[in-house]
Amino acid sequence: MGDVVNLNRFRKTRDKAERAKEAEANRARFGRTKAEKERDRKEAERRAQTLDGHKLDGQD
Repeated sequence: MGDVVNLNRFRKTRDKAERAKEAEANRARFGRTKAEKERDRKEAERRAQTLDGHKLDGQD
């Protein structure tokens, strides 16, 4: 027969792991400096301009 498991403790452990994973994702997304955000914004703008510059006339 298997070991006895406290379901409340299991749920709390599982939920804590999920919250930690979500917190890590949020730190990566929102924990950036103003300079990093500005660099990424400029890079995205440059890529959009490059893409628009390579479009053929008459095709949108």
